[in-house]
Amino acid sequence: MASPLFPRESGQFVAEQSRDVFVEEEGVQRVAEMLYLLCNSDELTGSSWKKANPLAPAPTSDQALNWVFVVDTMNFSFWPESESQQCEVTYRGTTYTGYMTLCAAITRAMEEGISITDPKYFSQMSIEELGHVLRSDNETPMPMLPERHQALTEAGCVLLEHGGSFRSFISQAGNDALKMVELIVEKIPSYRDEATYEGKRISFYKRAQILVADYWGVMEASGEGDIMNIERLTMFADYRVPQALVYLGVLRYSDTLMQALENGELMMSGERREVEIRGCSVWSVELIKAHLCKLVQERDRQTCEINSAIIDFYLWPYAKQHHREMAHIPIHHTRCVYY
Repeated sequence: MASPLFPRESGQFVAEQSRDVFVEEEGVQRVAEMLYLLCNSDELTGSSWKKANPLAPAPTSDQALNWVFVVDTMNFSFWPESESQQCEVTYRGTTYTGYMTLCAAITRAMEEGISITDPKYFSQMSIEELGHVLRSDNETPMPMLPERHQALTEAGCVLLEHGGSFRSFISQAGNDALKMVELIVEKIPSYRDEATYEGKRISFYKRAQILVADYWGVMEASGEGDIMNIERLTMFADYRVPQALVYLGVLRYSDTLMQALENGELMMSGERREVEIRGCSVWSVELIKAHLCKLVQERDRQTCEINSAIIDFYLWPYAKQHHREMAHIPIHHTRCVYY
């Protein structure tokens, strides 16, 4: 069977065929201008990784890499069934929700002396042990505990088969970001974020790409960040960044899709509308990056070093910071292990 299109090509293919999600050129240009004003700030650099991941260990240790692996392997499906029923984790006086509950829970476990970043431990831990690590402050548990347990133990076994650490595993791909993504997807089933759209096999590889981008971020923060093809990574197609792209006028949903989202309709992973939201998100960020690089070249006579991963690293916290202003834009809901 032929390999699926890689995420960038998948995004372009979906955007060209899409019936319910549309990329707006005016919004693309506006966001590119907005990002251009930040080009010389730390907000658009790979070395800002630690700022974006305040709960992670110091990036100068391999423990940070294993922390990234554990977190990214369980980095999926945090949206609550209702806003009043959210999993919460309090760590050092701050209460977290969403993705940050996972980060807080893993760092809390480390402080409690649990070897949660050691593949020898997490490859064999019981579902009860993981449930304790991911325990909520309230009666709403973190969703999909069995799926998180399977993903983590399965991935831990893979690390043990390849040197016993994330660094030793990923080193098999050399220093090439695309080969890293391919290696992760080949060896670890829960990372195979693929679908069929209009008769063609496509991929988004959200978690595999964010794992590679986080690896690069740790390496950048520790002064080892020279990784080839990092610019070939796309944004990480989830449910929060598309909402921000609609809010910013980059994406437009059809009336029928917007109505379905407002009605809280659950979408299956791989169904047409879900693929169109994710695919158009990927391609719109590629267009933003291209326009931004054109601005940098024309105005500053410089080569643009900003890639799609960095743009995503900016847009995701932007969505969190502006969640009240964009509350009128519904997110799509899909329960799956891919995002």
